[in-house]
Amino acid sequence: MTRPVLGNRDARRLFLDRHALAEAPQGPARGADLLDLIRRLGFVQIDSINTLARAHDLILFSRRQRFRPADLKRLYEDDRALFEHWTHDAAMIPMAFYPHWHLRFRRDAERLKERWRSWQRNGFEARFEPVLRHIRDHGPVCSADLGEGETKGSGGWWDWHPSKTALEYLWRSGALTVIGRDGFQKRYDLTERAIEAHLHPGPASPDLEHSIDWFCTAALDRLGFATSGEIAA
Repeated sequence: MTRPVLGNRDARRLFLDRHALAEAPQGPARGADLLDLIRRLGFVQIDSINTLARAHDLILFSRRQRFRPADLKRLYEDDRALFEHWTHDAAMIPMAFYPHWHLRFRRDAERLKERWRSWQRNGFEARFEPVLRHIRDHGPVCSADLGEGETKGSGGWWDWHPSKTALEYLWRSGALTVIGRDGFQKRYDLTERAIEAHLHPGPASPDLEHSIDWFCTAALDRLGFATSGEIAA
């Protein structure tokens, strides 16, 4: 069988098409239309850097010039059509993809605990139950609402107090959900309250093989062409 060859010209066209950059940046950019665009892209990376505008706003504006940041905020925080988690970085992801993130939650729960014990400090796990109990009793929180009197680390970007570390771990492992941001601070709530019940793990949830197949297919569909390493990333 002859191995297929993709020339540079066709590769460039395919790349632009899959990233929604081949057409004029026109058309509606709010509500269901904005969600359709994000589903086509797969996710929108979130970035705190704000030179001209936030990265996620620039990504969407470059594809739909009617886009306004308030429309993304409404889709995310009010309509709950998106959830926030990690792809290769922090991202807003269509809620329809949430069942496949159960695999990511389980894997993050296993691998981050050991890494964060060395990155952060021993004892951050002791904050899991107090943090969950506080949110259960008092509602959503930002990291600034917790950790009074706790010692912060001295690790630059990782300068977190134990309660902040607990919040991030519980979010990455699926017990908490980010429901919005105050400024650029995450606002966390219990997943059982923030995510509709039919999306929680259950008998109808995709199994390991199904989710891995879905992730690989979704990545290749949106990249157009890729190495195995790029798909895995």
